[in-house]
Amino acid sequence: MSSKFEKAAAIVQSLPKDGPVKPSQEDQLKFYSLYKQVTIGDCDTTRPGMLDFVGKAKWDAWNEQKGKSKAEAEAEYVSFFKDILATNGSSESKEYIKEIDAA
Repeated sequence: MSSKFEKAAAIVQSLPKDGPVKPSQEDQLKFYSLYKQVTIGDCDTTRPGMLDFVGKAKWDAWNEQKGKSKAEAEAEYVSFFKDILATNGSSESKEYIKEIDAA
């Protein structure tokens, strides 16, 4: 894994719920799906049952990444997060961007 991806993933996973950077549920699903694609590859599990709404949403998001290489998924994850941070514009966001770029 690239150091930029590892840094971005660590920041995403440690974002405080009440902090200035609050990715939407849709954004969180994209982070999840790209992270799974980087760490595992193509979705290799069966789709959850119809009453497991969260599980199905996660599975569907990950399955949409099918065929994407590890390098492509890493680059997309980092770029997507940096776009969210740039749009946010808070001082914390700017600091996170510096940390990722320095990694």
